[in-house]
Amino acid sequence: MILGELDITRGDEAWLACDELITAAVKAALETCDQDTNGRACELSILLSDNDQVQELNREYREKDKPTNVLSFPALECEAPGELVLEPGPLHLGDIILAHGVVEVEAREQKITMEDHLTHLILHGVLHLLGYDHIEDEEAEVMESLEIALLKDFGIANPYASEAE
Repeated sequence: MILGELDITRGDEAWLACDELITAAVKAALETCDQDTNGRACELSILLSDNDQVQELNREYREKDKPTNVLSFPALECEAPGELVLEPGPLHLGDIILAHGVVEVEAREQKITMEDHLTHLILHGVLHLLGYDHIEDEEAEVMESLEIALLKDFGIANPYASEAE
């Protein structure tokens, strides 16, 4: 898998250091696909944004007038989660947009590092690009189990553990 170079210009150290984190998280999420991409390049866009822009996009595309931590816009169709409809050429998976302010506040509230939270949200966003969802309880169970397993490989604790308590 080949990922394009990332241009990260935000001054916050956690954001500046996330190019390696993004590459590792994307690779881990892509490994959940059952398909062989035959060595084709995989592309996706990640925008590290502010709360206002994310709120505007969330309002426009999801009819929710508030900022959220991550938005994903898949470019490929999926027959089922992890089963992409492959077209010839490079695989453009889609776009992920992260809201700096929301991510920062959530990391602080959850008493976790910014890097760990970003890793989780990037994995979460890529899984959305691969057709996973959490609207229905059954879908959420599948997606969250996958996230927990992937995060464990990064040495990151289950982000959903506090919800079960």
